[in-house]
This record gives sequence, C-alpha cells and structure tokens, in this order.
Amino acid sequence: MDQSKLRLGVNIDHVATLRNARGGAVPCPVRAARLAEQAGADGITGHLREDRRHIVDADIDALMDALSLPLNFEMAATDEMQQIALRHKPHAVCIVPEKREERTTEGGLDVVRDEDRLARFIAPLREAGSRVSIFIGADAAQIDAAARIGAEVVELHTGAYCDAHAEQRFMARDAELKALTDMAAHAHSLGLEVHAGHGLTFDTVAPIAALPQVVELNIGHFLIGEAVFLGLGPAIAEMRRLMDAAR
Repeated sequence: MDQSKLRLGVNIDHVATLRNARGGAVPCPVRAARLAEQAGADGITGHLREDRRHIVDADIDALMDALSLPLNFEMAATDEMQQIALRHKPHAVCIVPEKREERTTEGGLDVVRDEDRLARFIAPLREAGSRVSIFIGADAAQIDAAARIGAEVVELHTGAYCDAHAEQRFMARDAELKALTDMAAHAHSLGLEVHAGHGLTFDTVAPIAALPQVVELNIGHFLIGEAVFLGLGPAIAEMRRLMDAAR
C-alpha cells in the first residue's frame, strides 16, 4: 500500500443496516467491501455494536475470510468486544464510545476519565498485533491521554464540523475546522498517526483531506446513501477523487 497517499477507509455498517431492515442475506456487506476495493478504498471499517444493529458476528467472520484489504474493527471497550478482536486479530481496532439509545456514535471517547482502564484494555490488543486507534474529539487533553495509554492512532471526530456546515453555521464550522487543524498537528507532534471521520460528505471532505497530518479518512453512511443514486462504486470513486484533489 502506498503510504504517501491519503487513505480511504469505507465503513460498510449501513449495508448491513439495509439487510437487517428486511432480514435475509441481501445486500451483502462482503460484496460491498469488494466493490469498495475496486473503486479505490484502502481499507474496510465495520462497527460491531453490542446490540448488533448493523453488522453481526458472522459478518466479521466473513470479512476476515474474504478481504484482501485491511479491516478496521470499531468497537466499544467491553470484555466481549475485546475477546472478539483477540480471536480475529484484525489489522486495526478503533475504540469508540457507545450508547444503546444513540442513532450513531455521538462525540469522542473520554480517555481522560477512563485512562487507567483503557490502558489495560488496549494492551492485549497491541500485543496481538492489532493497531489501536482511539476515536476522540479535537481536544488536547484527550489526545495527550490517548498517547499516554499507548494508542498508536487517534481518529478525530469530524461530526461537529460537518453538522455546522450542513446547518449553515459557518462561523461554528470554521471554528471546528481550526480545532481539527490544530489538534491534528498536536497529535502528530506526539508521534500519533492521525485519522479523521464521521459525517464527511462530498461538500465537507476537502478541508479535512487537505490537513497534512491526516493520513486516513473513514467514511460510511454518506457513501451508502449516495450509492442509492450513483451506485456504490461511483460514489466511492468520487470521494477518492475529491480527497486526492484536496491533497
């Protein structure tokens, strides 16, 4: 894989959401992952939630068997998810906050409040060979804590930036972008690899893709939504084009 290129991770959770709405086997997340690779994705992301509302355990089994791309396994910091990750040993594990009542992941993980437990939690994942990423807001204290607990990667939450753009709150959008810019540089200065994601669209991706310290974007719901109109391959290819142009 070209390490100089800004990487695109495609989250296939909401392919599984469509399948689960009706039951049965279609649409197939593994087929979506293969199409994503053909369209220019560099990795596949899947979030196995505790309530299994998106992908399910069998999807993780199938993805691990079928993928030639790296799998980024998003999960909450629970004993159950740790055991699943240790069994599969995916390329990367991204620790995210999780609430049963939320529609999607809201905000970043509070590493400062749970630093000791998270340090113990991620240690065996690193020992098993998975790269550990922490999904956090653009906050220096959280980034510092992520570095202290031994994470190799931070993924900066871009949701507030994207929401402000969608709601035409442009001063708030610009403030969020400045925070993301500053904190990407701060994380990089600590030796952390910097990723970003959540809510990114064709309209919002370029300023994030342009941040020199960011090496990977993870995008899911928007691409699956655009696939209804464009097809999954063309939607991913257009996102890839916009990312490359911004770089």
